[in-house]
Amino acid sequence: MDYATASAKLHQEQQGKIATALKVPLETKEDLSLAYTPGVAQPCKIIAQDKKEAYNYTLKANTVAVITDGSAVLGLGNIGPEASIPVMEGKSALFKRFAGLNSFPIAINTQDVEEFIETVKRISPVFGGINLEDISAPRCFEIERRLKEELDIPVFHDDQHGTAIVVLAGIINSLKLTEKKEEDLKAVVMGSGAAGTAITKLLLSYGIKNVISVDRQGALYQGREEMNPVKEKLAALTNPHQEKGMLTDIIKGADIFIGVSAPNVLTQEMIKTMNERPIIFALANPDPEITPQDAKEAGAYIIATGRSDYPNQINNVLVFPGIFKGALLARARNITEDMKLAAAKALASCVDTPTPEKIIPGVFDTNTADIIAEAVKACEAGNCPN
Repeated sequence: MDYATASAKLHQEQQGKIATALKVPLETKEDLSLAYTPGVAQPCKIIAQDKKEAYNYTLKANTVAVITDGSAVLGLGNIGPEASIPVMEGKSALFKRFAGLNSFPIAINTQDVEEFIETVKRISPVFGGINLEDISAPRCFEIERRLKEELDIPVFHDDQHGTAIVVLAGIINSLKLTEKKEEDLKAVVMGSGAAGTAITKLLLSYGIKNVISVDRQGALYQGREEMNPVKEKLAALTNPHQEKGMLTDIIKGADIFIGVSAPNVLTQEMIKTMNERPIIFALANPDPEITPQDAKEAGAYIIATGRSDYPNQINNVLVFPGIFKGALLARARNITEDMKLAAAKALASCVDTPTPEKIIPGVFDTNTADIIAEAVKACEAGNCPN
C-alpha cells in the first residue's frame, strides 16, 4: 500500500481523526437544564470552594493535553504548529484507543521557551496531565523541567521518556535471554538528543553502571570541548572509564548498542568487535543505524528497531497511554523516575516467555496499558516493584 497517498486521502476525507462526543443526553429542556443553565451553576459553586473538586465534577480527571510547538515533528524537523496537528491528533487518538483517556491536540504558535511555558501554564486547569510532544532539543529539557516544577499535574515529554521506558523494557528481557547482569554491562548510546539523554539516564537508574553516550564528535567525557550544558551534565554521569574516540573505538567490548541517531552509522565490522551475544537497538527511523539483516549477519543476538515491519518494534504507544492512566488514577503530581522504572518492568512482564524475536509486546496485545497503569499507581502509593 502507498501509505503516504492513502493517509493524505484519509485525513482530507475525514477532516482529521478525532472529534468530541457527548457523555450525557441533550434531547429535552430538562437535559439542557441539567447539563447547562441553570443546573450547571451548582458544580461551579462546589469547585469554587475547592478547585480539587474539578477532578470529580469535570473531565479533568481523565483528560490529557498533547502539546507541541512544531519544532521537531517526526523526522520532518521544524515544520511549524499547523503542520504538526495531524501528529498531535494521532497521539490523542492513541490515548483514547489504548487507555480510554480524553485528549486534546494543542499546537502553540511560538518557539520561545518562556512564551511556551507561560501558555501551557495558563491553559492547564482543564487538564489532568500534559504530554509534551515533538519539541526540539535542548529546549525540550528546560521546558519539561520548568513545567514539572511550576504545575501541580504530571508533565511528560514522550519523545524522551516514552522511548526510554520501552527501550529499558526491551533490555530487561534481552538480559534474561543473554544471561548477562546489568552491573557487568557496557552499553553504548549513539545520539545525545532528547531520546538518547533519557535512555542513558534510565539505564543508569536501572543499574547499568558503564553507559557511554556518543555523538557526532565521539564519546562524551568530562572536559571534552564544544559540549552544550546538557551534554556536560550527561558526561558527568556517564563513561566511568573516560573512554575517548569515535563510535568505532567506543563500541569495542560493548554488550549493548542503542542508536537514536542517523542511518548507517553502525557497521558489521563494529558489531564483530562487541562482546558475545551483542544486543543491537537500531532505532533511527525510517532507516536504522544498521539494517536487521546486516546486524544478524554480523552476529547480533537480539535486534530491535523503530519499524513495524521488523520484530521488536520500540514503539512509544506501548507506554504513554498506560503511564498517564496510572498517574491520573493516582492523582500524581509528577511522573517520577521510580514510576518510569516501574512502567519498564511492567512492560517487560507483558512478554511471558521472551525470545530474540519477541522481547517487547505488540502494540495490539491486550491489557498492556492497564498493567502499566497499575504499576504506576502502585508506585505512587509507595509500592514500586523491586
